[in-house]
Amino acid sequence: MDFNVKKIVKDAGAAISRVVQMTEEKLGTSEKTELDAHFENLWDRADNTRNWTEKLVRNTEAVLIPNPGNRIEDFIYEKIDKKRPSRLSNLEYLGLDMIEAGNMFGPGTAYGSSLIKVGQWEQKLGQNERDFIGSAAMCFTQPLRKFLDTEMKTILKEKNLLETKRLDLDACKNRVRKARSMLGQPTHFALPMTQKDGIPPEEVLEQAERDLRIAQSEFDRQAEITKLLLEGIGSSHAAHQRCLLEFVETQARFYSQCTTIMTDLQRELASMSSMPGVDPNSPINPKNEWNNEMRKARVIYDYDAQDTTEMSLMANEIIMVKELGDKPNEDYLYGERGHQKGKVPRAFLEFIS
Repeated sequence: MDFNVKKIVKDAGAAISRVVQMTEEKLGTSEKTELDAHFENLWDRADNTRNWTEKLVRNTEAVLIPNPGNRIEDFIYEKIDKKRPSRLSNLEYLGLDMIEAGNMFGPGTAYGSSLIKVGQWEQKLGQNERDFIGSAAMCFTQPLRKFLDTEMKTILKEKNLLETKRLDLDACKNRVRKARSMLGQPTHFALPMTQKDGIPPEEVLEQAERDLRIAQSEFDRQAEITKLLLEGIGSSHAAHQRCLLEFVETQARFYSQCTTIMTDLQRELASMSSMPGVDPNSPINPKNEWNNEMRKARVIYDYDAQDTTEMSLMANEIIMVKELGDKPNEDYLYGERGHQKGKVPRAFLEFIS
């Protein structure tokens, strides 16, 4: 491996010079080039934007995904660029338990059928919640996080580079002051300097002034680049405002859908409890209502067939179903999807009128 010794020595010298300059500034023995007030205001705005955007993203994600373990899992999958496995919401787990309990008590009983009905609606709420979380992330948290990972990182990188150029500039200013002091030229600094390596003081001053001009040019150029990036924060604010409005619309739509779902559920339960001539503890025979004819049903949740006699289901698809035989089965119906036929779980279906 080839090493550029001169470059290594030069870089090491520059690093040491920056450390010395920073130390002297901390001790108050060296002056520091100050940026103009407009630049400082721009930087304060950018720094506040970064801090508050990070806090908003954290708090929004905590609202959308309250479980910190799930948030960490999502973060890890995002960093390794791998699709995370699908995760049911708590409402969907509750719905599954209600459906299972309803089947255990008996879907032909009033209590069992009510449990199954509420469980199906809880699953709807859970699916609606998952859709909301995905939409909210897409329209709000993801754009804000992208801003932090791209624009803000670029601004921080250029600002750090500007600070490096500023230290180099002030170090060059100090060398010029010392060279002028050695020659006895007028300067408002009293910094002693001795001739180095036999080089005439005039040449030392001339080289120091050349270095100063180069450092000043690089500093001015970097300051202009950083300033342009900082001024762009205003357009980022406008973009974030649009994201915020879209997030509010998504949230309003989510709560409206939840209200509709629960209103429908209340109506369904009221109709079940007000059926004339029905004993709450007596079984309900669906055959009397269905007359064992093929009817349409919507699948509430994915279902994997347990054996060859069953048929796998996908959420939201429409299939044709009827009773398995002359005697109603509490757990299963007969289903058809095109040329596919088999048993399907009754609790995973919502009948379409």
